Amino acid sequence: MTTIAAPEVLAKVPLLAGCDRRTLGQLAKELKDRSFNAGQQALVEGESGVGFFIVLEGAASVTVAGQEVRRLGPGDYFGEIALLAADTVRTATVTAVTDLRCVGLTEWEFRPFLAEHPDVAWQVMSTMARRIAESPQT
Repeated sequence: MTTIAAPEVLAKVPLLAGCDRRTLGQLAKELKDRSFNAGQQALVEGESGVGFFIVLEGAASVTVAGQEVRRLGPGDYFGEIALLAADTVRTATVTAVTDLRCVGLTEWEFRPFLAEHPDVAWQVMSTMARRIAESPQT
C-alpha cells in the first residue's frame, strides 16, 4: 500500500506544523497506513494499546463512558496517551463515522521522535491535558 503521508501532508497536521521538511520526511518513513471502515472501532476504552494515529481522511467519533466527547477529522490525532504512558489502557473509544484513513506509529517508534522534537512532545502533552480536562468525570 502506498502511503499518502508525504511531508506536505504531515505539515498540515497542527501537531507537526512546526517541524521542518527534513524532520517530516524522516517521520513519514516510519508511519504505517491504517484504514478503518465506517462503524469500526479504532480504539476501545479500557483496552490496552500502543498505537498513535493521525487522521488523513474521514471522520471519527470519540466516546468516553458511552458519551460522545468530540469528532475527529483530517489533521486530528488520537492515541497520544499511549505514547507517554505505554502501560495504561485506552481512555476513550474511537469509532470511524465514515471510512477512515490514518497513519500511525507505536510508542516505541514515536518516542525517539518526541525526544528529538520537544516542541511536538509539548503539543502532545498539552492536547492530552486538555482532553483529560474536557472528559466527563466518572
